[in-house]
Amino acid sequence: MSETTEVTMDKIVSLSRRRGFVFPSSEIYGGLSSTYDYGHYGVLMKNNIRSLWFQAMVQERDDMVALDSAIILNPRVWEASGHVSGFTDPLIDCRTCKLRFREDQLDQAQCGRKPSKHPGEFSECDLTEARQFNLMFQTHVGALEGEGSLAYLRPETAQGIFINFKNVLQIARRKPPFGIAQIGKSFRNEITPGNFLFRVREFEQMEMEFFVPPDEAEKWHRYWIDERMRWYLEYGLREGRLRERVHGPEERSHYSLATSDIEYLYPIGWSELEGIANRGEYDLTQHTKESGTKLEYVGEGGERYTPWVIEPAVSIERIFVAMLVDAYDEEVVAERERTVLRLHPAIAPVKAAILPLIAKNSDMVTRARKLHEVLRKGQIVEYDDGGAIGRRYRRQDEIGTPFAFTIDEQTLQDDTVTVRDRDSLAQERLPLAGVPDWLDDALERPWQTPKT
Repeated sequence: MSETTEVTMDKIVSLSRRRGFVFPSSEIYGGLSSTYDYGHYGVLMKNNIRSLWFQAMVQERDDMVALDSAIILNPRVWEASGHVSGFTDPLIDCRTCKLRFREDQLDQAQCGRKPSKHPGEFSECDLTEARQFNLMFQTHVGALEGEGSLAYLRPETAQGIFINFKNVLQIARRKPPFGIAQIGKSFRNEITPGNFLFRVREFEQMEMEFFVPPDEAEKWHRYWIDERMRWYLEYGLREGRLRERVHGPEERSHYSLATSDIEYLYPIGWSELEGIANRGEYDLTQHTKESGTKLEYVGEGGERYTPWVIEPAVSIERIFVAMLVDAYDEEVVAERERTVLRLHPAIAPVKAAILPLIAKNSDMVTRARKLHEVLRKGQIVEYDDGGAIGRRYRRQDEIGTPFAFTIDEQTLQDDTVTVRDRDSLAQERLPLAGVPDWLDDALERPWQTPKT
């Protein structure tokens, strides 16, 4: 990609729509602000991100267990955690354009009547005083609506982990330091959602609460910042587009003793990709106080303490966008512009394409179909015989497929196929029977983005 080529959010949105990664939700009814549905390739890519996170956080560790807690919890959970009283943003209404804005983000918002101005800068603006707006979605449990039936859609998965601390401690036979990891949907009634998937009202969180002895909290906080940064580098994000930013005291959440964000340079600027917080003993202490159940660790020798908690938390959506942005590339090949997603092969939704050179040649199609049937038992692969071979290559480039196997005239003569590399465009011949092992080996090889 040339130094002057700019990756914009518009390009990412266009590619996502064109190639079936993401669609606006409820589109036939006019859509719903900042809600999206994932198409086939989006689902596959999200599955890969989810699986790789779980592999690193649970599968490959001895100090971690998994949990899947309910989306709707007893509302007292949210009272104890401080979300009912404190999970708010300062909201301002404009009486003229009827739009709502966050008071602390007026300098980033556009006036409803004059988009070149910020709210309050246009002569017709009539802004209200700020009031606190709770970000939790309310719902009702049971047949009758009333104060006694009020419940909330969870705004984070963390509280489901804290209230299960005692269960895990006893059943999983763990002692600090150990972690509980969870993946699941969360919901926040954001005042100003936007920037594609970056800020949405329904999102999928991947959170882990790591319970540690209090005097080890600082050490483990540093460990998880470094470990999570390493994970992003391992799966292809460029080091120059990642950074750590330490929160000042004035911006930390009410529970946080220390928070660092891993930020990525999105098209909208440096923004949070993942947050790693030292939550201290706040959550376990609050739930102990409000529930009457002691949430503490008791050692075999009688030692007793409330563990402190280190929390790496991220949404799949923000990883998804960062991966697309970092992988997006444009170049001119043979006097034609090529758009390609240089995704890490482990992240790529499709691992290989199987392409008969001539779709009307029954012998080529038969061999291509047979190869596809063999490969699909072990990997997500795609058969494609629609259109000219060059056009099919371009389609696979745009969804990030790292390898393409072409069945051609020579295949019919000597049972070899051409394999094309997405990034280098290099081609080589392989024995048809050796393709499955070759692909497995290729997907295990270390990979580094060719982008600078």
